[in-house]
Amino acid sequence: MLAVIGGDPMRFVRYAEFHRHRLEVLGKDPQPIGVHSPGYVAATDEQAREQLWPPYKAMRDHIGAQRGWPAMTRAEFDGEIDHGSLYVGSPETVARKIARTVRGLGLTRFQMKYSAGSLSHERMVEAIGLYGSKVAPMVRDMLSG
Repeated sequence: MLAVIGGDPMRFVRYAEFHRHRLEVLGKDPQPIGVHSPGYVAATDEQAREQLWPPYKAMRDHIGAQRGWPAMTRAEFDGEIDHGSLYVGSPETVARKIARTVRGLGLTRFQMKYSAGSLSHERMVEAIGLYGSKVAPMVRDMLSG
């Protein structure tokens, strides 16, 4: 599993290729590769961003303070959603982004970390429900065609 928690997931292509190459050189059977990334699913893209922003920022700023990082800006948050490794949005948006990552890295597994700081239990349950009932089937359809 690759923990892709920031930046464009495609920057990990070389790691996936290296893994496959080394197994081949060693005469080993191919092994699955997966990615673990943070995300949040809501009915709309705007709703997902607005609901996740405060608890995600609080969590990221807490971790960042311990590691010497500056406070997260809204532009950085939106950039990670638009071009990075935050899988946030409507079911369709999240499914498209997951399918891109799975194809690009040749993955067999994708895990979404759905908890973010003080995000309410109710919202986490709703996001998990949307992930299982809408996102996962869409990703399977996208990857089968």
